[in-house]
Amino acid sequence: MTLLPDLATQIIIPACAIVGIAFALVQWLLVSKVKISAHQPDAKGVGVTEALIEEGEALADHSVVGKCADIQSAISEGATSFLYTEYQYVGVFMVSFAILIFLFLGSVEGFSTKSQPCVYDKSRLCKPALATAVFSTISFLLGAVTSVISGFLGMKIATYANARTTLEARKGVGKAFIVAFRSGAVMGFLLAANGLLVLYIAINLFKLYYGEDWEGLFESITGYGLGGSSMALFGRVGGGIYTKAADVGADLVGKVERNIPEDDPRNPAVIADNVGDNVGDIAGMGSDLFGSYAESSCAALVVASISSFGVNHQLTAMLFPLLVSSVGILACLLTTLFATDFFEVKNVKEIEPALKKQLIISTFLMTIGIAVVSFVSLPSSFTIFNFGEQKEAKNWQLFICVAVGLWAGLAIGFVTEYYTSNAYSPVQDVADSCRTGAATNVIFGLALGYKSVIIPIFAIAISIFVSFSFAAMYGIAVAALGMLSTIATGLAIDAYGPISDNAGGIAEMAGMSHTIRERTDALDAAGNTTAAIGKGFAIGSAALVSLALFGAFVSRADIQTVDVLTPKVFIGLIVGAMLPYWFSAMTMKSVGSAALKMVEEVRRQFNTIPGLMEGTVKPDYATCVKISTDASIKEMIPPGALVMLTPLIVGTFFGVETLSGVLAGSLVSGVQIAISASNTGGAWDNAKKYIEAGASDHARSLGPKGSDPHKAAVIGDTIGDPLKDTSGPSLNILIKLMAVESLVFAPFFATHGGLLFKIF
Repeated sequence: MTLLPDLATQIIIPACAIVGIAFALVQWLLVSKVKISAHQPDAKGVGVTEALIEEGEALADHSVVGKCADIQSAISEGATSFLYTEYQYVGVFMVSFAILIFLFLGSVEGFSTKSQPCVYDKSRLCKPALATAVFSTISFLLGAVTSVISGFLGMKIATYANARTTLEARKGVGKAFIVAFRSGAVMGFLLAANGLLVLYIAINLFKLYYGEDWEGLFESITGYGLGGSSMALFGRVGGGIYTKAADVGADLVGKVERNIPEDDPRNPAVIADNVGDNVGDIAGMGSDLFGSYAESSCAALVVASISSFGVNHQLTAMLFPLLVSSVGILACLLTTLFATDFFEVKNVKEIEPALKKQLIISTFLMTIGIAVVSFVSLPSSFTIFNFGEQKEAKNWQLFICVAVGLWAGLAIGFVTEYYTSNAYSPVQDVADSCRTGAATNVIFGLALGYKSVIIPIFAIAISIFVSFSFAAMYGIAVAALGMLSTIATGLAIDAYGPISDNAGGIAEMAGMSHTIRERTDALDAAGNTTAAIGKGFAIGSAALVSLALFGAFVSRADIQTVDVLTPKVFIGLIVGAMLPYWFSAMTMKSVGSAALKMVEEVRRQFNTIPGLMEGTVKPDYATCVKISTDASIKEMIPPGALVMLTPLIVGTFFGVETLSGVLAGSLVSGVQIAISASNTGGAWDNAKKYIEAGASDHARSLGPKGSDPHKAAVIGDTIGDPLKDTSGPSLNILIKLMAVESLVFAPFFATHGGLLFKIF
């Protein structure tokens, strides 16, 4: 028996989700109080300007506010139109893949509607395979739609907040920080709460049909994770190609060739660059973390449904993963108040510590939350399904599994920060290497990226060992959930970065004073580091999630052991390890070819439009936006197809043993490349910012902007862009997506797979 009654569980989960949504709306209302139209009087009938006057800013001039509003609407329109175009293509894919799921899973029992013996307990009857096909298809569509909405809402909020952050920067860095952070929190809480609520509702609706057949119920729920991640793949790859094509084009011609500052309004690619921050870093990141969250929940539920929780129909214990996420929303809510209400950021030096405190506070609060949930919602001892047998486990062991994942996430976050923040020696060494040109900068940056893999991999390895020893594959699934339990705070910190980046761009384009640009740059530099921390979390959790899904797949496909020495498995292993390289090659080349078109267009405009360099004529922004949009839509399809088709082809033609090898190989090599690519790119970016800010004697000796070391740093940053924003972050989706897809199609592969080996 559990201390928490089933009815209480049924109330707590949706209640926490609704609290999360309500909190997000409150934060949104607070952000919306900053007005950006020049003529709107506020509630007291006083013009907006009076509250904003500060240190000689000639604010009688409404033109700045007007310009900010115009730039904001241009960015918002660009981002919205890109996402609409992307979703049209993705919608077609979604429908066709849903049909595929139905046909493959329906054919397992030849579309029969008769009840079948259960997979794990042949003495009982379970619902037909056709039911699994129908419900997996429905949950796939649910996951896909939720993922798309998560990304879209995030983008809308970010484009709503960017100009507001710029205008608040006139009152001081603290005010601007709060607007950017609140906006990030809106996205974080909406996503965490929506993901939880939709999953909870789906489980309850499916239960109406499945009744006592929990094994079938939770098997069909895995489609939710597949839907979430498949949309995330296209969002990440498409958005990543878009943002980096614009960024590389703008930087190479603007900074290196023409010597004009970043985000200068004379640069034709500048709007496309700012749009890219929203569609890649915000919409893509949102869908990605939602996918991880959905999959770790699904992996835990599948394993639990065939453990004593599911067999004995203990609802509260069964929904333990959802309870952990519910408590996570409450812990993150308290944590957010620390940044926005309890402690105010007064100056530039306090920005990064304030964001780091968010991670630490949320982890501490969550540890207490997990302890409470583990002891009230789990029986004191129970059994966990472990590859064909039941393993005894205790509730305190599950608490340790979740906590280990949570703390491993924090460790990965801090190691990432050490290697990518310009406050520490690794990035300063990279900046110093720019003295002798771009080549040494590239060598140092690559070395830093490879080195930064060491500690995160040990952290992941320790959490895998501890959680597997205590609770088999279920332990690993809940460890992944632990890492993602503070997702609302993680996303708030993550979305804060692109919002600040956009705010800086708007300040530059609207011609605001140097002090304001300095403030937004400080916000942006902290945002860069936190974005790297966010990517570290995403990659670490992807490794754990995909291992848990892999375990569920091996159990479902009825593979007794995965033996590396059998040729079937080994060929899968070596091919699987190659896939992340193939995928990275595709995404990198896509960015390169799109950037090439962008560079040519920007050069053409500078060379042929008279008065553009003097600033008397506006550049043609729309053409650059179109180049980025067309390139990313066209180029996102091949990498997407590679990831989605590999499990289907391998499982159908080579069978489940080879597929298990492919999954293991792609997991092992993908994690390494993803971490090193993200950190190398982040380090190059911050080395460039270190030289530009000139905050120390060492930095000043390398600067100023336009010096040779600075140009070398810009080249490093440009090489790092596709690494940190396109291939690195997309790889964690590759790892998870192939595993969850194999799990969803496991019934088909187990009955009809391995055609080639059957023929020969």
